[in-house]
Amino acid sequence: MSEKIIRDPVHDVIAFRTDRPLDRLLFNLINTPEFQRLRRIRQLGMASLAYPGADHSRYTHSLGVMETARKMLAQLRESSPVDEEGATICIASALLHDLGHGPFSHVFERVTGVHHESLTQRVILDPESEVHRVLTRHEPSLPGRIISFLRCEPKRSFYCDIISSQLDADRFDYLLRDNLMTGSRYGSFDLEWLIHALTIDRTSDRLAVTWKGVSAVEAYLQARFNMYRNVYFHKVVRSGEGMVKLALQRARRLAVQRRLDWPHTEDAAEKALLGQELSMSEFVTLDDISILHCFKIWSNSADPILAQLCRGLLFRRVYKTIDLSRFPDSLIARTALTAAERALADAGADVAYEMFYDQIADTAYEFNDQEILVCDPDNLENQTIPFAQISPLSRALNQELTFRRIHVAPQWRDLAQAAVKAATG
Repeated sequence: MSEKIIRDPVHDVIAFRTDRPLDRLLFNLINTPEFQRLRRIRQLGMASLAYPGADHSRYTHSLGVMETARKMLAQLRESSPVDEEGATICIASALLHDLGHGPFSHVFERVTGVHHESLTQRVILDPESEVHRVLTRHEPSLPGRIISFLRCEPKRSFYCDIISSQLDADRFDYLLRDNLMTGSRYGSFDLEWLIHALTIDRTSDRLAVTWKGVSAVEAYLQARFNMYRNVYFHKVVRSGEGMVKLALQRARRLAVQRRLDWPHTEDAAEKALLGQELSMSEFVTLDDISILHCFKIWSNSADPILAQLCRGLLFRRVYKTIDLSRFPDSLIARTALTAAERALADAGADVAYEMFYDQIADTAYEFNDQEILVCDPDNLENQTIPFAQISPLSRALNQELTFRRIHVAPQWRDLAQAAVKAATG
């Protein structure tokens, strides 16, 4: 027996028995250039500005999602038949689901308009990628079948729920991992008990939990709410991400005008920012390091706006926050924003780049066609009950968590605050 071991801070030992075809496939995928690239993509973008330990990568998260999916399937096998072919596609998809993420995760795609899901599909299907070659060596039809699976085609099943649902391996891992690496202590929940309570609703072929798992689900959903409130929506995190977006938008504008100096080693970053398609070899080189290198060069740019943004990101001089969340009416927030914009423009600020408005929202639990199902032990027909009908917390967790904020360059904060105060009374 040949065994490969990866030590992980969340799951401890992640083991691969390379004498087993599935484990050998997974280990070979991990060692492809496209997957190794994820080591250089931060999981939480600019969150380390607020939580210095949050420098973990999409690589570790992807490994964690794969391991969580393996554990979920192992538990389901205890009570239901699990097709090995379906399990192979599910676990491989769990490992590869984030391949397409660009620099700083979601921030880069908001600027380029190219979503990571479409890039993930391209990496899997492109004959130039090592991922594609590894998959086809295992089974020629595997790349196409993984893409269909990621799209939940031809229909949603419990396998799809393991990857994408309100009770999936992706959320399980990122909540625990981000909680650990930020040191926030807001996102902890009992993953082992929650997995132990998993089962399959054979009527709908969907993932479900047994009655004994209800409390664990409640704790998991509360962890999700707390992590969004305190980590993902943290004002410094959002300010940093907004500054990255502004810096990249400014750089693209200058590049179109041929007024931007590009590092000669960052051709992939230039092409991606200008909307040009990358070859697979170019894509592998596009990562956080590429963009940070550009920021270092641009921090001395002749363009003062771009230079200010890049220096702020490199040396943590983030935009200051004026919180408008206390106003329940978004119209009041918009009035305050207009007043701040007018005051800064009159003072000579460039309001397109030296301030921005950020409205963000999330709902911890949604009442929809993917609602969590609970098996009723007293129902002789083995019918499931929607989680919302059982948990009194579901109504509270269904309320939208919303923040409205103005972020402004430090030198304009006092002026913006005065304008907001005058506009809102």
